[in-house]
Amino acid sequence: MTIKKRLSSLIIAGLASATFITPVAASPDELLKLQQQWATVNYQLEGDAQLTAFSELIEQATKLVEQSENSAESLTWLAIAQSSTASVKGGLGALDFAESAKENLELAIKKEEAVLDGTALTVLAALYHKVPGWPVSFGSDKKAEKLFKRALEISPHGMDQNFFYAEYLFDEGEYKEAQAFLTRAQNAPEKANRPLADEKRREEIAALQARLDTKA
Repeated sequence: MTIKKRLSSLIIAGLASATFITPVAASPDELLKLQQQWATVNYQLEGDAQLTAFSELIEQATKLVEQSENSAESLTWLAIAQSSTASVKGGLGALDFAESAKENLELAIKKEEAVLDGTALTVLAALYHKVPGWPVSFGSDKKAEKLFKRALEISPHGMDQNFFYAEYLFDEGEYKEAQAFLTRAQNAPEKANRPLADEKRREEIAALQARLDTKA
């Protein structure tokens, strides 16, 4: 059984000398660096080199989670690295990474549901859609759809939110609805400071459009 497509703890509430410690947010620069590294690994590497790079990226993201005391942003990007690794590995060996990504996304959402404009919700929805269901794993299209819709309530014009929901609808045979959300993805604003991720996502959007055109 394989993951269908590509697509990665404890809450710190410390007391020190009877004084609450304020959680430390992840630095925007550190997050951007992690995002840009992910795009390079995900889109420009292949095979063993890609798996090795994803492993290193998971280590970096884990350190950022620790340094930021489990910020929702850093947990989300750790989960993205883990879920991407699952996609590359495939087979039953991928499921541990998918499970870890699920746990981190759930924790991120519990801390801040709208984190990164609904990105954690979107990635978790994609995982539910793309991994096998019971008894192999946790896959559930019903849960996926609920999460996709919530992400779109938070970010109705987001590129990723609309693209992944359009892909889900395509897989479900809902082609007319899929086209509506894919059009939103096509018209979405660019990803700030992330040209490679923007370029490659737009290529994926174009590929899904071509598949939809065959269903017209």
